Amino acid sequence: MVFTALAFIFGLLLGSFLNVCIARLPKDESIVFPASRCPLCHAPIKYFDNIPLLSFIFLGGRCRACRAPISAKYPAVELLTGVLTAAFYARWSDNLPWLAVSLLAVYALIVMSAIDFETMMISDFFSLLLCALGLAGCFFNPFFEGTWAARLGSFALGAGSGAGSIWLLAYVGKAIYKKDAVGEGDIFLMGGIGALCGWQGVITAVIMASFFGSVYGVSLLVLKRADRLSHMPFGPFLAMGAVINLYSLIKPEMFFFVLPF
Repeated sequence: MVFTALAFIFGLLLGSFLNVCIARLPKDESIVFPASRCPLCHAPIKYFDNIPLLSFIFLGGRCRACRAPISAKYPAVELLTGVLTAAFYARWSDNLPWLAVSLLAVYALIVMSAIDFETMMISDFFSLLLCALGLAGCFFNPFFEGTWAARLGSFALGAGSGAGSIWLLAYVGKAIYKKDAVGEGDIFLMGGIGALCGWQGVITAVIMASFFGSVYGVSLLVLKRADRLSHMPFGPFLAMGAVINLYSLIKPEMFFFVLPF
């Protein structure tokens, strides 16, 4: 329990760094220099105003210098990173190599999802990183079985089926709607997810992403914040399905009921 709590605190601190990555990577800015600053008045943020979660609360969600509102996405990313770090530590602390691989993948998916929501773009860097993590972790992957050759085969099959499934979805969608239904970045992203979760994880990640995306889309329609022709990112929902599968693989048969005859 103590180590899980420490993992949560570590996740909060790392979430603060992920916020820097989310803010700066789309602008091709350094994630190291300069130090954190207010995006509006550019005043440097003091160390005592940069404590995850607590500083946002103490400052009332506003910059100390210019009193401009601070986006709630910053504490949200910190809290999400802390919770997932603690959850994955509790789940996989008996398999440290996989714990390291899965957490790095989760952090990459958090950054990618936040950027995709803001820019509607997915950098191939994240997809390649996920593929590299999938290859490095396939020998410790609890969802793969058999010899080292069989595990490499599971990695390759997962990556291929992941990219192939989204490519097929994009092809069918364009044929029906006469426009791009899925972005190219989603194809490579799903290849990276498949490299980590295998072909079974590909199927269920897409199913879960479709469900989450539909709920989000309907919510926007009900709130009149979008219409039927509005574009919305699919990558974050694929990431949600991937994180669930990295924590505990959901197999395809869990979505179906076999009726006796």
